[in-house]
Amino acid sequence: MASNLTYRDAGVDIDAGDDLVERIKPFAAKTMRPEVLGGIGGFAALVEVSKKYKNPVMVSGTDGVGTKLKLAFRMKKHDTIGIDLVAMSVNDVLVCGAEPIFFLDYFACGKLDVGVASDVVKGVADGCEQAGAALIGGETAEMPGMYDPNEYDLAGFAVGLVEKSKIIDGTKIIPGDAVIGLASSGPHSNGYSLVRKVVATSSSDLFESFDEKRTLGEALLEPTRIYVKPVLATMEKVAVKGMAHITGGGLLENIPRVLPQNTQAKLDEARWPRPAIFDWLQRHGHIDRTEMHRTFNCGVGMVLVVAKKDAQATIESLKEHGVEAYDIGSIVERKEGEPQAVVV
Repeated sequence: MASNLTYRDAGVDIDAGDDLVERIKPFAAKTMRPEVLGGIGGFAALVEVSKKYKNPVMVSGTDGVGTKLKLAFRMKKHDTIGIDLVAMSVNDVLVCGAEPIFFLDYFACGKLDVGVASDVVKGVADGCEQAGAALIGGETAEMPGMYDPNEYDLAGFAVGLVEKSKIIDGTKIIPGDAVIGLASSGPHSNGYSLVRKVVATSSSDLFESFDEKRTLGEALLEPTRIYVKPVLATMEKVAVKGMAHITGGGLLENIPRVLPQNTQAKLDEARWPRPAIFDWLQRHGHIDRTEMHRTFNCGVGMVLVVAKKDAQATIESLKEHGVEAYDIGSIVERKEGEPQAVVV
């Protein structure tokens, strides 16, 4: 006589899912904000709007980590990829001048490995702490047959608030303004299909030494920098006119998204240091200069546009809060037919 089938027989382990929830509760607890009502484990999370806002506007963002995950699988290193997940959404929300309030994650796999999932979510919690956002919940989906047993996928969702009168949209940008570049930690989470192609065609090994502290794989897995706290602090001192998060599309595609049509950002690549990992990628991949600037951040993970007179104060404030920044160019008048961003 056939035995009674269970959900575990079908490949879904409810007990493992319950174990994961218990493991991540302490991580989430460290990210809580006073606006959050309740904790992890309910059907939905409740968050009230802080009384400090008179006319609050919600700002939302969602993103994933992309094929950078493939390197994490190969390296069997899962404790920082969650930081990347948080960074991609909260940095986008920040561009509007908003403070990220809460974050939710989606973790999908074919077979739940509680240890791996716990490492991933710990990274998510670390990212939320860096951003000042509460990790209020998420979803763990165990779907046998959908994914390789040793792989998973991630998505993240951030919601922030900004005073309506303080929304940053780039409309006040004029020729003569300064472009301030905030240092990146590496490629962040963009261009990794090309990164993986370069690694595969260069005969290099992810476990070989890259510098005195890291292997090549560790250098490529360096988590995305989260700019929230330094930029919000700087906005208290300086009038920021526009911001761009340098993600897919690099410097040439992202900066124009916040510029008025009659303006151009003219950047001088000699004005900021480029991390060695980009030199390695360009050399081993035989990537031309324009392709580098269209694909990677090349050392600039976020851009702020401020009045020229505020450039030095902006750089000093960012440095005071832990982020190196550089005056990398200026806004000029754009002639018809010219691109909105150039690197000279």
